[in-house]
Order: sequence, then structure tokens, then C-alpha cells
Amino acid sequence: QVQLVESGGGLVQPGGSLRLSCAASGSIFSINAMGWYRQAPGKQRELVAAITRGGSTNYADAVKGRFTISRDNAKNTVYLQMNSLKSEDTAVYYCNAQVRRTYYSVDITYWGQGTQVTVSS
Repeated sequence: QVQLVESGGGLVQPGGSLRLSCAASGSIFSINAMGWYRQAPGKQRELVAAITRGGSTNYADAVKGRFTISRDNAKNTVYLQMNSLKSEDTAVYYCNAQVRRTYYSVDITYWGQGTQVTVSS
């Protein structure tokens, strides 16, 4: 079994910053891509940022220049540094990871339980 546990969400004023963390644990041989998604009320879940095992990144246009994704492969952890937060960033943020559980298995995508980020004055 594999678990992804997010932390770091909360309430922040516009213009403020938050750092999200997501740690993967369990039966893990390796983790390929990791990413952050978000879902606002009444909207579909959308990609925020993703990072490959080698460190290549991509971002949604709405967060470019404000958010930074990074990872620590030794700790099976992905981070999302969010700066200059806006009210429209308010959403539940989910991490995901493409996990290979053994040398012979294929990648399976796992999701965290989500963490609420609220940007409001």
C-alpha cells in the first residue's frame, strides 16, 4: 500500500505565502512524476504544477512566476511554494505521484487526501 499525506494548507491573506508538502510512504520502489492539482468549489480539478524525477517542471499559466514545485527524492516528498497568493487560488490542493512498487511493476498514480488553501482578507 502507498499513502500520500499533504500538509501546509491554511488561511492566508492576499499577497501572502504558503508552502505545501506531500510525503509518500509505503511499498515504494521508485517515484516518477509528482504533481499538485487543485479543485475549487463548482470547478473541475486542474493541474497546478508537475515535476519529473529528474527535476523538469511545468506549471499552469495561472501560477507561473508565483508558485514553485520541488521534490526531495530521498524523502519521497514534493513541495509547492506558493507566493503572491490571490483569492482565486482558493481551493483544495491535492498531490499525486506515479509510483512503481517493485522493479517489475508498472507505474500507478496515487492521490493524497487534499489540503484546503483559503486566500482571504
